[in-house]
Amino acid sequence: MRILNFFLNLFRFDRTNWRAVSLCVLVAGVFWVFNALNKQYSTNIRFPLLFEFDGEKYAIAKPLPKSINLNVTGNGWDLFRKHFGMNVSPVIVPLEHPNETPKIVGSTVLPLLASQVGNLTINFVMTDTLHIKIDKKDFHRYKLTTDISGLRFREGYGRTSRLVVLPDSVRIEGPESILHALADSITLKVSSQPIDEDFRQEIEITFPGSEMVRRNPPIAQVMFEVAEIKTVEMKLKITNTGQAHLLHDSVKAVFQIPAAQLSEFSEESKKISAQVDLKKTKNMNPVPQVLSVPVYARLLSIDSLHWVNQK
Repeated sequence: MRILNFFLNLFRFDRTNWRAVSLCVLVAGVFWVFNALNKQYSTNIRFPLLFEFDGEKYAIAKPLPKSINLNVTGNGWDLFRKHFGMNVSPVIVPLEHPNETPKIVGSTVLPLLASQVGNLTINFVMTDTLHIKIDKKDFHRYKLTTDISGLRFREGYGRTSRLVVLPDSVRIEGPESILHALADSITLKVSSQPIDEDFRQEIEITFPGSEMVRRNPPIAQVMFEVAEIKTVEMKLKITNTGQAHLLHDSVKAVFQIPAAQLSEFSEESKKISAQVDLKKTKNMNPVPQVLSVPVYARLLSIDSLHWVNQK
């Protein structure tokens, strides 16, 4: 009975007793950890990589491998520090001609690794291959264009001026494989909520691989004027050349006009004409060229022509 009472008293909640028990458990745990870390172990560890090359001549075309996996043996303390990134210097891999080295077999960097992993013994390299893509550095200037198909205007409103892009070009420096894959111009995609006032938006210059290059500038501005608009439909008399007969002597065209300049357009529209050169086309339904359109007016659509060759 006395023995039972002893154990009951021991585990009965008493702040002083539990402090003593907790301290004993903590001290025992510390001694166990210290003893365990003094032993030898084998484990897998990830080591950071650093590729060295001439950054003036070459540029990274794809993100480089950031680490390599090794199976190592060493003292528990050393493994603990390496595993948690303490005192771990990157493994330096020098590249003399990086553009001629698309991949590196993991085992071939073993001599480099052995001299940089400290007191650890490398059993084997777990990473089979390191894939790299580094090109010669190049630079080029590209024209900036805009895609406004994503723009939406409030009903009765529209663009009433030409599109302005500032600046109108961008200088790009980076790996030649990315630069050579680009077209002569880079398109900025513009989108917005329904608008009814003058538009100005800053747009980042992006394209496939843009994160691997240096852009100057990285951002461009797109702007144009917005106002209330009207659509005007009118018939345009056609002038033509060549031995052909047009089935109609006029064509229907639709223009977009700022509402404030509607009366002005009524006067200037008398100068607008349509012209087609039938000597230079084999298309039986050509679209005529519209001449003398006022700068504030936009041609929305024009009908195609029908003609018969009389030769």
